[in-house]
Amino acid sequence: MGHRKKSAPRRGSLAYLPRGRAASIVPTIRTWPEILIDKPSLLGFAGFKAGSIHVITVDDREKTPNFGKPVFNSATVLSVPSIFVYGIRAYGKNDRGLFVINDAYSDKLPKGLSEKVKEPKAMEDALKKIESNLEKVAQISTIVSVYPKDVGLSQKKPMIFEVGVSGGEMKSRFEYLKSLLGKEVKINDVIKPGMYVDVIAVTKGKGIEGPVTRHGIKRKRPKSRKSVRAVATLGPWHPASVMYTVPRAGQMGYNQRVEYNKKVIIVSNAEEAEITPKGGFPHFGVIKGDYIILKGSLPGPAKRLVKIRLPLRPPRAKVQPPKVLEISVRR
Repeated sequence: MGHRKKSAPRRGSLAYLPRGRAASIVPTIRTWPEILIDKPSLLGFAGFKAGSIHVITVDDREKTPNFGKPVFNSATVLSVPSIFVYGIRAYGKNDRGLFVINDAYSDKLPKGLSEKVKEPKAMEDALKKIESNLEKVAQISTIVSVYPKDVGLSQKKPMIFEVGVSGGEMKSRFEYLKSLLGKEVKINDVIKPGMYVDVIAVTKGKGIEGPVTRHGIKRKRPKSRKSVRAVATLGPWHPASVMYTVPRAGQMGYNQRVEYNKKVIIVSNAEEAEITPKGGFPHFGVIKGDYIILKGSLPGPAKRLVKIRLPLRPPRAKVQPPKVLEISVRR
């Protein structure tokens, strides 16, 4: 940087590359955990971000100074409609990775879903084909849909994605998904209070920003150069190219991000316990059905789809329902 006489740490994190826009507002989960349980279970769910609140709980972390004392926690509320299970997908595995063996779709689809997906093949024939190739199946998952209109949003078209399955043998997993085909699953069947989950969502988009805002580089002296908010040097003469490590202007935000081990505080229903503040959540409105409260903040703005996954690398902490003393909601 000009005549700088001392070194300085690099500006901006290289942890997320490339910093480009997400391909879809529906995030993609590339890895599902393998859970050692006897009965098969779904490994994920989805909800829509409503807003933030404060929850006072009793600290259940042993060997900490605040153990057994009230703790003030920031938390996020998700409105979680039921997911509709309309398909089963079986994967095989070879030298190149996973490949689809076959899909089986329910022969009874809701109105909005039947207009979006292709005409399904005969359900019984597809199920028989998967069952006859179970010894070749390396992974099996379910194809589900969630309706934004169920939580009061204006979008009518459903959002479609896959949810992994774990527990038991492959045959028991297939029978489990076969029993769910064409039915709805609620959040209570998958997530319980006290569990830890991973959340995957697309962050807030902030458009094109310069390197000062995007990477946190230092502004130059006003009279030293023509540009004040640009990088002082793009690199050496040779190699005569700009390296990827140089902070540059570009897209900021609207990236898919994963946050690990968020604690579930409450799983409830608006009819049993009202959670909506007076006037509704800003930019979201009123929560009408099931909802879940997670400790901490979540990526994305209000109304953004957030996928919930059972923890990929679970903590060693005990899984027990937290003792909630008070929920701070504006009335």
